[in-house]
Amino acid sequence: MEKEAFRELFERYFDDIRKYLFYRSGNEALATDLAQDTFLRIWEKQIDVDPLRIKGLLLKIASDLFVSSYRKQQSSFSFFKHFQVNEKSLTPEDELNYQELKIAYEKALASMPEKQRTVFLMNRVDELKYHEIADQLGLSVKAVEKRMGLALVHLRKFIRTGSNGIILFFLELHRLMKQKK
Repeated sequence: MEKEAFRELFERYFDDIRKYLFYRSGNEALATDLAQDTFLRIWEKQIDVDPLRIKGLLLKIASDLFVSSYRKQQSSFSFFKHFQVNEKSLTPEDELNYQELKIAYEKALASMPEKQRTVFLMNRVDELKYHEIADQLGLSVKAVEKRMGLALVHLRKFIRTGSNGIILFFLELHRLMKQKK
C-alpha cells in the first residue's frame, strides 16, 4: 500500500473506527489509541484489500484490539478481586494501608511493560510455573525468569514509595490467606 492510498484510507475511515471503539469502550482516549493502532496494523502489514471489504476488515481489527485491551485490563486488576480481606479484623489504619497498596499495585501494573506484565500475571494470578509460561509464550525459561525479575523490580519501585506499613500489611494478609488454604 502506498502512502497516498493509506492517507486516503485513514482520512475516510478513521472517525468511523474511532466512534465504533468509543461506543464500545465509553473511553475517548482509549478509542483514539485503538483506532490509531488499527491503522498502524494495516500499514505495518501492508494489507491490500478489496475497497468494498476494507471497512469490515478495519472494524474486525479494531474489535480484536478492543477485546485484547479489555482482557488485559481485566486480568491485570483481577488480583484484588480475588484477594479477600477479613474486614471485621481490619483497623481503619489497616484499611487505609490496603487501599494505598491497591492503588500502588494498579499503577505499577498499568505502567509495567506488556511483556513483563504478561509473565508476572501468568505466574502470580494464573499460578503458572516458569516452564509453563515459557511453553505458552514460546520463550526460554531464562527469558521468563528475566522478565519476571524485571517485573518484580518495577513493582518494588512503585510499592516502596508507600510506607513500610503497607508492605508489612500485605505480607501479613498473604500469610493469613495461605493459612486458610
